[in-house]
Amino acid sequence: MTSDMTSGPAKSDDDITVVHVMRHGEVHNPDGVLYGRRAGYHLSELGRQMADRVAEHLAERDVTHVVASPLERAQETAMPVAKAHGLDLATDARLIEAANVFEGKTFGVGDGALRKPANWRHLTNPFKPSWGEPYIEQVVRMMGALDSARDAARGHEAVCVSHQLPIWILRSFVERRRLWHDPRKRQCTLASLTTFTYRGDKIVSVGYSEPARDLVPAHLLAGAKPVKGGAKAFGA
Repeated sequence: MTSDMTSGPAKSDDDITVVHVMRHGEVHNPDGVLYGRRAGYHLSELGRQMADRVAEHLAERDVTHVVASPLERAQETAMPVAKAHGLDLATDARLIEAANVFEGKTFGVGDGALRKPANWRHLTNPFKPSWGEPYIEQVVRMMGALDSARDAARGHEAVCVSHQLPIWILRSFVERRRLWHDPRKRQCTLASLTTFTYRGDKIVSVGYSEPARDLVPAHLLAGAKPVKGGAKAFGA
C-alpha cells in the first residue's frame, strides 16, 4: 500500500528528527546482472529475512514515516518496516538507484563487461563518473529526498530505503569527503542503516549500523575482497 508524500508539521530549531537511510536487502540475481534501474528484480529469501530483521530492530523506534525508491527490491525491503509501525509506504523517485551504462551486463571480476574494449570509453573519467549518473546529481536528488523525509517526520523518525551508491554519495557529501571513491570501500552493507540526525533543519550527526550483519554473505561486507564470479550475488 502506498501513499503520496505530504508536508510535515511546522519546524522548530529545537526539533530533533532522525532519518535512517536503509540499503535494500539481498536480491535474487543468479545470472549476476548489474540490474541498476531495471524492473523485475526482487528480494531473495535471504533479502526478505534481512528486511524483517531491520523491521524488528526499528520496531520500538519513533518511526512515523517510511518511504522507498520505486524499484521492487526497495519497496519489498521497506514494507516490513512500514507494517511494523502501522504506516502506509510512500514512494520517492529521488531515492532510485544511480543510472549506469553497464546496466544489464554482467560485471564479475575477470569475467564481465570490463574485458570488452568497446566498454572502455565509458571509463575515462572516474571523477564524474563517465559511466553513469554524475555524483553531484545524485547528491542533489538524495539531499532533496532526505529533507522531505525530515519534514514528513519532523520531531520523530523516518526510514528511507534506497541503494548503495546513492546512499554512499549522500553520506560522503554530508561528511565532506570527495565523491569519487573505491567502490570496494563503501561502508554500506546490504540492509544497513545510515542515520542522519537533524536539529531543526541542520544535520548534526551521521551514524551507521548493520542490524542484519550476521545474515550478509562475508564477501559482500564492506572492505571484503572481490571474488571471481562474485557478480552473481551483486546487489546495488
